[in-house]
Amino acid sequence: MPLQVGPCDPWEVDLCCQLPEDLDPAVIDRWQRVASQTLWRLSGMRWGPCPVTVRPCRRSCLESAPISFQAGVGTGPWVPYIGSDGMWRNASVCGCKSSCSCGELCEVKLPGPVYDVVSVNVDGEDLVPEAYRIDAPGMLVRTDGECWPICQDIAAPEGAPGTWTVTYRWGLPLDEAAIAAVSELTCQLVLACLPAGTKGCGECRLPGNVTRVVRRGVEIEMADPTVIFAEGRTGLPLVDMWLSTVNPHRLASPSRVFSPDYKRPRVTTWP
Repeated sequence: MPLQVGPCDPWEVDLCCQLPEDLDPAVIDRWQRVASQTLWRLSGMRWGPCPVTVRPCRRSCLESAPISFQAGVGTGPWVPYIGSDGMWRNASVCGCKSSCSCGELCEVKLPGPVYDVVSVNVDGEDLVPEAYRIDAPGMLVRTDGECWPICQDIAAPEGAPGTWTVTYRWGLPLDEAAIAAVSELTCQLVLACLPAGTKGCGECRLPGNVTRVVRRGVEIEMADPTVIFAEGRTGLPLVDMWLSTVNPHRLASPSRVFSPDYKRPRVTTWP
């Protein structure tokens, strides 16, 4: 599941169609939002950037590997213990060691893609940006010699003593191609809803319900709109070219790999 159920804000548009001068801006705003929601879903729900605040769990080595003294499992003093699966393990009390690091890394995994970090608050105080960094894919690494808290008071409100939160923006940034696509779809949605007789009405290029037209001996075959929509396309050239580029396999959501050892950060959704 993505962190959002829809785009946090309407996507930027640069309309290049002829619309009535007296058209209510609220109409454009409405269809801009509809176009943004539609393309956000058709493109795999990866676009942002959208702000989110999480209360993460620090990465731990305690349940990560069976008993072993080989390099790469961990470093520092060893504490034998029995894991939740009944197996004996050795826990490193110094943190976790990645496969390419000579020392311990104090890090947490943020659901991404991570665009940037807005703030990191520990015990009610914001850390300076120089105290951490982001390593792909979405690893928040402590760099000031300290380490992230092992646990926190989840019952306490965000920013209270004994808590720590990360506010960041996730999602891929919109490029010029994405703006062109959402602009074209917004234009066509607006044109499709204009009353009959309005200037610009009839110029909509969205697929309709007609697949064949016969007039004066001339027969015209048109694409079946149900097939176009079933394939996750719109029938608009700029929109479909962008969708085929960023989501060629028509994924409904970003691909994810889940592990029973990974503790997902807690996100407060209400109030």
